[in-house]
Amino acid sequence: MSRTCLVVDDSRVVRKLARRMLEANGFIVTEAEDGRQALDACRQALPDGVLLDWNMPVMNGIEFLRALRAEFGPDRPTVLFCTTETDMSFIADALASGAQEYIMKPFDAEILLGKLAEVGLA
Repeated sequence: MSRTCLVVDDSRVVRKLARRMLEANGFIVTEAEDGRQALDACRQALPDGVLLDWNMPVMNGIEFLRALRAEFGPDRPTVLFCTTETDMSFIADALASGAQEYIMKPFDAEILLGKLAEVGLA
């Protein structure tokens, strides 16, 4: 069974790179460029996983995450925060808000798949 992943990032380049890595490993990928689009996408079809950027216009990653958890509950979908933020308070905030894991940018396929395996998605 194929797993689905929503890639949420305002950078088209990052979305394209993540899509390539995920699809090469059997994922069905959808994309959103901000949190509001991502929330709409989840309402249409809840993915197994969300790869989530922090800094985005319209609705940022943490706002999206809180809205997602309020609407769909604490466990699904599995959320991996992707961020350039190295401050541990950001990471603690993401985990406290319902993210299961986080990845530092830039990441490669090995890092991404390793984290997905840790959370049971790969």
